[in-house]
Amino acid sequence: MSKKNVEELLIAGGADEAIRLKYDCLKTMEEFVGQAGEDGFEFSSTDLEEVLRESGDSFESFGNPPKRAIWWY
Repeated sequence: MSKKNVEELLIAGGADEAIRLKYDCLKTMEEFVGQAGEDGFEFSSTDLEEVLRESGDSFESFGNPPKRAIWWY
């Protein structure tokens, strides 16, 4: 489990709209972490929460279709 993997996913999502769309539609943090693991980004919910807290971001989604303001551009 690694905060580095969280950061790599957030950077990848910032660079690739398809990744953002795939992850933005997941409703729960558990679903998000599970999908990330399937895609090769192994980390825990705690790792994700810590990285988001450190960067001042929130996991909450908004809009329709849902979006998250967590991606690093």
